[in-house]
Amino acid sequence: MRLLQTDLSIFKKFNFENPPVGIKFEFHKPKGIEQIDKDLAFCEMIKEAQGKETPFYFTKQNESCFGKICLGMIDPPSIVESGHLGVKLDIFQDARANNNIYQYISKFEKGTVNYVLLSKLDKLTFEPDILVVMANTSQAEIILRAMSYSTGEIWESKKTGVLGCSWMFVYPYKSGKINYTTTGLAFGMKVHNVFPEGWTLISIPYQWIPTITRNLQEMNWVPSSYTDTREEYLQREKRILEELEQESRNP
Repeated sequence: MRLLQTDLSIFKKFNFENPPVGIKFEFHKPKGIEQIDKDLAFCEMIKEAQGKETPFYFTKQNESCFGKICLGMIDPPSIVESGHLGVKLDIFQDARANNNIYQYISKFEKGTVNYVLLSKLDKLTFEPDILVVMANTSQAEIILRAMSYSTGEIWESKKTGVLGCSWMFVYPYKSGKINYTTTGLAFGMKVHNVFPEGWTLISIPYQWIPTITRNLQEMNWVPSSYTDTREEYLQREKRILEELEQESRNP
């Protein structure tokens, strides 16, 4: 397991109400980190890590929901994958609707992930595979703008009503894409009462962490236009357009 070398201190500038959490997917049992002593859903593990003073890991024995299916720790029960559970839980109209989502769900290959490490940011000792940030709208806008600041990449949110852990923790790792959602939209997180509604959860895969941190250090977090009145902004925009037009005529 690679020890933490990336400087993530820029995230402390946000003063998040709840700290970001680093996640690491491991085949081998981690050394020097304790196993959690309770059973929780994968999404609940994030909340647990936010308040825990030391990193920890969990196995399929600790995961009490369907996160262990997305992690490839167990095969999905046929009755679940058939879609009938979603009907009984009043989530879907019929089994075919529930079954349809499984063509989109991201999963690890069976047996490739046996341990999942979690740690809040200021206790992080390992290079995270995923950095999960719980932000208010203004903070989320800054992080997502940092993604496109030097790349022009689109902001894209993907999920289904169930198996939110697949979309927020496995999909970013497997796809290499940043994903985000609003708390209160995912069935599992809602029934487990994990987070208050209305927060933005952003999952940053390891491929994007260097770009996000570098851009956060460089860019203006609050553009001047954000502090203008409506009239001030219109005047600013007009002046800039005129200046650009003038520059184009006099290269």
